[in-house]
Amino acid sequence: MGKNEKTPLTIDGVEYQYEDLTQEQQVLVNHCLDLDRKISSSQFNLDQLMVGKQSFMNLLKDKLNEQNVTDITTNT
Repeated sequence: MGKNEKTPLTIDGVEYQYEDLTQEQQVLVNHCLDLDRKISSSQFNLDQLMVGKQSFMNLLKDKLNEQNVTDITTNT
């Protein structure tokens, strides 16, 4: 016979066994876990977007500086 191990989870410092929770409680735990995954994924995407934006801003600044240098050299 296989082991009948339970899945521990800790909420506010109190340990519970997932399998001992009611079906409604299990559903709420699953929602929380899914939201944690979505939050992590969103944070990952936000990090990528912020780095991408900064890269484009740096490219824009470089182009503006090139134009300013060209303007200065052609006006002197």
